[in-house]
Formats: sequence, structure tokens, C-alpha cells
Amino acid sequence: MALILHRVMRARLHSAHTGLSPERPLEQLTRIQHHRIRIAQGNPVTGVLAITAEQAGMFSALGVKELAASQQLSVL
Repeated sequence: MALILHRVMRARLHSAHTGLSPERPLEQLTRIQHHRIRIAQGNPVTGVLAITAEQAGMFSALGVKELAASQQLSVL
């Protein structure tokens, strides 16, 4: 499964003319953090920290749907 994923990523990055190997996007994409927070007794809020421009570009090159801004948490 990992080999297939690696080959699909390599093909998509090549067709997007990024010049990247699959290792670079995997390194960047593992930095995305998912959090669930609750302030006082309020309802929990879940989401990921804001996606960087570099990560967004990699999502685009890989053909992965980018998260909506409402699913991204900003750091206060």
C-alpha cells in the first residue's frame, strides 16, 4: 500500500511540475496538527492548525482537497 501511495504521489508531483519527490510533501504534511479544544464548559471545537502556503501548494499539486477555512484553527 505504501509503495502504491508513493508512486501515485511521485506521478502527481511530476505532472504538476513541482520538482519535488514524495518525501518533501510527506515531511511537510506530517506537521499538520489536529486539535480538539474546549473552553470552560462550552462545546468542543475541532480542527487543524492553519495550513501554510507551502502545504496548500502541496495539497494542490497532489490533487488533494484543501480544508475549508472553517475547519482550520488559528493560533491566538
